[in-house]
Amino acid sequence: MDLEAIKKQAQNYEKDMTKLLRDLVRIPGESADEGKKLQRTKEEMDKLGFDQVEFDPMGNLLGYMGTGKTLIAFDGHMDTVAIGEKKNWQFDPYEGYENDSEIGGRGTSDQEGGVVSAIYGAKIMKDLGLLSDKYTVLVTATVQEEDCDGLCWQYIINEDKIRPEFVVSTEPTDGGIYRGQRGRMEIRVDVRGVSSHGSAPERGDNAIYKMADILNDVRALNNNGCTESTSIYGLEKMLHQQFNSDWQEAQFLGRGTITASQVFFSSPSRCAVADGCSVSLVRRMTAGETWESCLEEIRQLPAVQKYGEDVEVSMYDYDVPSYTGQSYPIECYFPTWVIPEDHEVTKALVETHDQLYGDKRQGPDSQIKMREVRPVLDKWTFSTNGVTIMGRNDIPCIGYGPGAEDQAHAPNEITWKEDLVRCAAFYATLPTVYTK
Repeated sequence: MDLEAIKKQAQNYEKDMTKLLRDLVRIPGESADEGKKLQRTKEEMDKLGFDQVEFDPMGNLLGYMGTGKTLIAFDGHMDTVAIGEKKNWQFDPYEGYENDSEIGGRGTSDQEGGVVSAIYGAKIMKDLGLLSDKYTVLVTATVQEEDCDGLCWQYIINEDKIRPEFVVSTEPTDGGIYRGQRGRMEIRVDVRGVSSHGSAPERGDNAIYKMADILNDVRALNNNGCTESTSIYGLEKMLHQQFNSDWQEAQFLGRGTITASQVFFSSPSRCAVADGCSVSLVRRMTAGETWESCLEEIRQLPAVQKYGEDVEVSMYDYDVPSYTGQSYPIECYFPTWVIPEDHEVTKALVETHDQLYGDKRQGPDSQIKMREVRPVLDKWTFSTNGVTIMGRNDIPCIGYGPGAEDQAHAPNEITWKEDLVRCAAFYATLPTVYTK
């Protein structure tokens, strides 16, 4: 395998990758409305000679290169978040901009750049005769990740009956190899009360006051330590061996968190005692935590116990149809996952990186000082489709992708052409390293 030829071919495709990414930026595509972006992506796959290109009923785009035995997938999502307050952008987020080193626009780092690099990585494999009877490459351009990460892959695995040997997530990794992330879930707490006239609140049972007590306990759960001096052990406890058999991976991923994100109420009028109050809680989970344990943790809070049957703790569901009209209901639970440092997939990515670029993170001049002091093997702060790929289905998943985490969901989002080229070469090299 000629590594210099691979890197040169990736460099030769810089303009093509840049053009495709600029085209995608100019097509708005929030979750459940990303169909036009996917159609443009299919056109590129067809033009480059993918062996098979198809949409599934959810609207996920599946592009195959090669006909070998082992299926290796490279995943990226095509939907984006909204642009937010347009005044915070220094350029049009849907027109974007381009200079010698950067491309700006919504979706450049999060995360259409990764899909672009994967498509051209597969093309390089074909150009240079790297495809063999050992492997087939699948590039997936997936849907609705921003609204419900992992939903797309739950459909691919269970309904399309596709189960790769492993998946590389092309989410942005700042030049590193990411082997896991904290999970998350969306919890709802409902409290019942009894209304009365506001002039005589003692006749009622104010649900908002009950919820205030519960929220104080939720705040303590997030902020407290885990010594006997506190009545509510904080989430920090999962970093310690006496509370968590997976404490070492928890220390790698970081502690869980919880916070209130939404408040709702019901009341006959502004002059009445509230007879209902509900909140949404955002829960980030580290290794060793499950949806069952997180719900039970809320149910055992002193204020929840105090109000007994007047409190209900549950998990949200997601059932928004995709742009094709297909619905695929799923719980709003996105499991923690981490692939071991000594796993064969992890070792293959590290070997690929070492052969191509050495043992330090690479990056553009504006990013390199920040990147090279960080370990090559690291983890994401945010959530990815890995929550379903590995979290729900035990398919090994690992991350390497162009762009930067801190560009995700931010105004003035950019990515770097150098990253696109580097990742395309990396993707082209990896299957041969893994199957050698």
